[in-house]
Amino acid sequence: MKNLFEATKVQEVKERIALLRPDSERLWGKMNVAQALAHCSLAMEWAVGDRIPPRMFLGRILGRIVKPMVLGNDAPLRRNSPTAQDLRVHDGRDLDAERERLCALIDRFAAAGPNGCTTHPHSFFGRLTPDEWATLQYKHLDHHLRQFGV
Repeated sequence: MKNLFEATKVQEVKERIALLRPDSERLWGKMNVAQALAHCSLAMEWAVGDRIPPRMFLGRILGRIVKPMVLGNDAPLRRNSPTAQDLRVHDGRDLDAERERLCALIDRFAAAGPNGCTTHPHSFFGRLTPDEWATLQYKHLDHHLRQFGV
């Protein structure tokens, strides 16, 4: 499974992030490129435990069922997948600042390895192992990079 504990995947993601430009055209969704990077940083903050999201009611019911379908293979996340309220970004953001913030969080996550992952449950999926966090973070970043064609 592709994940952010693999140095090659960390490098790949950061190289793709470097390709993003203020005028990068989105292929789906509503966020612009800077907002998408800010959104990804918020998700990374969940993974390292800087932010603790509330559990979603629907996630308590369906999370265990959906989790293996999402994390059990290398298939990319689907376009227009639902987003937790805590991760929505609507305000204006600076692309360079958001790029720097996200890359620093990716480096922090990868360097800390499994011991650096939060033990708090994901808002939808519930408890995740460090490997599941690493897989989910890779898939989430890949999803938003594909959103902007990189």
